[in-house]
Amino acid sequence: MTTPTPTNQALWLLGPRGPFEVRATPMPTPAAGQVVVRVRAIAVNPVDAITGPLRRLVSPWVRFPTVLGSDVAGEVVATGPDVTDLQVGDRVAAYAAGQEKARNSTAEGGFQRYVTVLARVTTRLPADLPYERAAVLPLGLATAAAGLYEADQLGLPLPTATPPARDEVVLVWGGSTSVGSNAVQLARASGYTVIATAGRRNHDLVRSLGAETVVDYRDADVDRQVLDALRGRRLAGTVAIGAGSLGHALRITRSAPGTKRIASAYPDPVTKVRSFLARLRGIKITSIWGGTPVVSPVGPAVFRDFLPAALADGRFRPAPDPMVVGHGLEALPGALQTLRDGVSATKVVVGIDD
Repeated sequence: MTTPTPTNQALWLLGPRGPFEVRATPMPTPAAGQVVVRVRAIAVNPVDAITGPLRRLVSPWVRFPTVLGSDVAGEVVATGPDVTDLQVGDRVAAYAAGQEKARNSTAEGGFQRYVTVLARVTTRLPADLPYERAAVLPLGLATAAAGLYEADQLGLPLPTATPPARDEVVLVWGGSTSVGSNAVQLARASGYTVIATAGRRNHDLVRSLGAETVVDYRDADVDRQVLDALRGRRLAGTVAIGAGSLGHALRITRSAPGTKRIASAYPDPVTKVRSFLARLRGIKITSIWGGTPVVSPVGPAVFRDFLPAALADGRFRPAPDPMVVGHGLEALPGALQTLRDGVSATKVVVGIDD
């Protein structure tokens, strides 16, 4: 009895405004530095939910039709000729980099059953971690890592299993978001104390991830509360996530002792103007691009060298929690609409069955 030859399918976006269509797609073959993953779960991100002219603005290099998707989890079914740290059968989560300018490849888009990913941004999973939970990791993790560790962002020391205690604080504005949940944990794994903001109902979650103090971003005196929590300590840097975060980060950074650096994960149209004005006051604002670790040393340092052991022993956990809204590629457009409608402290996930 012969084993059936696997076939691939992908959810194609036919143009900037849509529509989506599930189509048969060639089975990928891994090149040097790549592995092919049989996808078992996919998480969706705000960048996937963009439509119309804004998509052209965010990624003008993308050709249509295209395959979106960055967050995948599944098992390795093939490895490139020089890949030695991953093997066929490994359970993994990976950053599918097909929409990145440096890759720009539909074979590397996450919205498909079999996807080619770079080994450098693929992490091995413990046996007891469900794929649906692991799928929340890749883009949020990469974005947080870019903001914290890239030399042109905050430039902090990389995470380790036994970090030295540092007498400085990282402020994470938006600690219950996907990026924020990862930033809190990574900053702690680099030895920093973390102060974070989140809605009051998510305070316990953010504390459980390692934040010392969590403040409600909606409080009228939120800036004063953060400065009070900082009293007597220096600020190592701020990761500002979400609409309105940059204004608060600027006011706090102007008043707090320490490094005057802000990494913004929500660049709005006036960010460049505000960045220029802030420089006149000695404050450096940079815009985080979540895909930077795909090509920089930060990617393998976090995905390959730090995360597998940290997941295995519980020092790091996938967060926020997944909200599984369906199964199959056909469920992805609905998942994107769920995301557009608004979620809090959760990540929308679709399972991909046989």
